Amino acid sequence: ISRVKFTGKSGLDHMFDFAIPKSEQYPERLVQTINHPTKETMQIAVFKWIDTREDRPQDVKLLILLNDTKSINPAVVEAFHNYDLETVLWSEREKSRELFTA
Repeated sequence: ISRVKFTGKSGLDHMFDFAIPKSEQYPERLVQTINHPTKETMQIAVFKWIDTREDRPQDVKLLILLNDTKSINPAVVEAFHNYDLETVLWSEREKSRELFTA
């Protein structure tokens, strides 16, 4: 499902790029793509996740798909990992293909 909207604890609506339904192998997965990974875009994605997480199924995951055609500050990727968010680099998406299928 593309372009899904959830209302967060803050009362604000947040859009995620894709929602992949739960399957036998994987829980529900939300996907957020970030074209220009920066500190600011990381903070926005993390806030969206924290704000909407409580109203999602307990095992839901957020996958962050990062455009790495330009260099990415490693601190940005580390910050996502500090929030237990899985990042996938665009250049390595084929290695993680199973995460994006039902």
